[in-house]
Amino acid sequence: MSRMVNCVKLGKEAEGLERATYPGELGKKIFENVSKEAWQMWVGQQTMLINENRLSPIDPQHRSFLEKEMEKFFFGEGSTPPEGFMPEK
Repeated sequence: MSRMVNCVKLGKEAEGLERATYPGELGKKIFENVSKEAWQMWVGQQTMLINENRLSPIDPQHRSFLEKEMEKFFFGEGSTPPEGFMPEK
């Protein structure tokens, strides 16, 4: 049976992640409060941030930036779109 969580991003009960997807306290908080659907939304946002800002996941400064954006995406005011980003209509 699927594990259910009260997803902070979607604002409803939804299927939870099967395992922690990020290390440390932030990973624990995500595992307990973020649904699979919301995690996939973050993966898309993260991919856009990496591509548009030309980030390297192995650069410690870039990883720190992405972690801060992930925390904002799930638990804050939302992740900041790249400069000049125009969403599709």
